Formats: sequence, C-alpha cells, structure tokens
Amino acid sequence: MPGRTAFAEGAGRAWLIALAGYAAMYLPVYWNAAGGIWQSDDHAHGAIVLVVAAWLFWTLRKEIVEAPARPSPVLGSLAFGFGLLLYFFGRMFSISIFEMASQIFVVSGLLLLLKGVSALRVAWFPVFYLIFMIPLPGVLVDAITGPLKQWISSIVVSVLYAVGYPIAQSGVVISIGQYQLLVADACSGLHSMFSLTALGTLFMYITARKSTLHNVIMLASILPIAFIANICRVIVLVLVTYHLGDEAGQGFLHGAAGMVLMLFALVSFFALDALLGTVLKRRDAAAGPRPKP
Repeated sequence: MPGRTAFAEGAGRAWLIALAGYAAMYLPVYWNAAGGIWQSDDHAHGAIVLVVAAWLFWTLRKEIVEAPARPSPVLGSLAFGFGLLLYFFGRMFSISIFEMASQIFVVSGLLLLLKGVSALRVAWFPVFYLIFMIPLPGVLVDAITGPLKQWISSIVVSVLYAVGYPIAQSGVVISIGQYQLLVADACSGLHSMFSLTALGTLFMYITARKSTLHNVIMLASILPIAFIANICRVIVLVLVTYHLGDEAGQGFLHGAAGMVLMLFALVSFFALDALLGTVLKRRDAAAGPRPKP
C-alpha cells in the first residue's frame, strides 16, 4: 500500500538521521577515549563495553523496529535534552564522565521520540549497559581504594602467616623475607570489580534465568567473587616475589596474574551459576508442581 510504504520510508529516514547524528556526536568521543582513557588498564574495558553494547542493539534491531509506534515527545525531549546538556558540558570541559554518561539519556530520548516506551522497554539492557563505559569518579576511587588496599593487605598477610611464611604488614606495605611490596592502587581490585560486574550482568542477561532467587544470588556474588579473586592475585604476586625474586614479581608474571584473576573470577561465576541451576532445579522438583488457583 502506498501510504504504508511512505510511512515505512519516513520511519527509515528518521532512524538513519538519528544514527548519523549519534555518530557525528560520539565518534569523536570514542576516538579521544581510544587515545586516552582506554589506553589505561583502569578503563580499558570501555572499548569492550562499546562493542558489546553495539552488538546488543544489533541483535535487538528487529524487535525495536517492530515495537508499537507510540512516541513519547515530552519524556523523550526531556531525556534527549538532558543528554545533550551533559554531552556539551563534557565536551566543553573535557570531562569524560559526562561525555560517556550522556549516551544513556541521548539513546533513551531517541528511542522515546521515534518509537515510545515500548522500544525503550525492548532495549533496556543495552541502554543500561552503557553505564559501564562511564569512568569511575576520582573522588569515589580515592574513597574506596584506601580501605580496599588495607583489607587486602591484612587478609594476604594473615593467610600467608598462617601457613608459615615470614611475613608482616605495615599499612599497605607487605614485608616477606628480604622483600617489601607496596599494595598499589591497581592492586585494590576496584576496577577489576567494575569490569567483572559488567561481565557478570552480561552473562546473566544472556542466560536469562527465570528464577528470581537464582538471579539475586548471582548478582550478589559478583563483588565478593571479584574481591576474593583479587586477594588470590596478590597472594600469587607475593609468593612469586618471595620464591623467584623481585624482578619476576614485577615483570611478566605481574601482568599474567591479572589474567589469572579474571579467569579465576569468571570460572567461579560460571561454576556458581551451574551449581545454583542444579540445586534450585532439584528443590523445585522436590516441591512438586504448584497448585493452580
């Protein structure tokens, strides 16, 4: 039908204009991040989050386009306008937190303006996932890093002292044998917790477990698993330094320990998911079918 074809062409042009505008706004932001914050270990996950978010939107493109077209001009304009305000403020003063955060409101506003709440409901997770591209504020990092380093140092010293190693602690400095190791900010595990939270929530979204209890336990386990994994990483580095020397502890094995941390955390997370799936399934089977109302 001519009317429907014209409407579809108009809707297609609207999407193309929106995508072109988004690209014009954010490609320079991504370019600057690729040569800046994404080069650091603390924020390197930002590029991965961008790729994952783009893939998530691509997989949902059909559902978004086919969602009922009930645009929300007021709500969409508010969200889009606030996103533009954050964007221009971030670009003007080179504040990457505002630049990255503005994406959430700009994308939400575009979906509301073009399709309405139904489209935003379909794409809620990719929109939410953009949160993990936002760099952690320095004030928050400073406030959390200190206590984390102190706790990790105390736990590592307690564990190794209990198994007979000549180890002691002074603040965040660990002395073992003739070596002294400073638990630096990177060893606090704060940014690895942030990265693992991004991976954990993505895993939960993809697996789409129906059990609320299962999802709550998995979500609550992300930070403890990341914390324990980081303790294991520091223990490994301390033992490598003690047995192989300071050069080995600060060299290739230091970077390899970070990979081991991620692998340990991911394996633990997957194992917990499988365990919960088995236990909860058996519990539901033992309880029998629920009576119909």
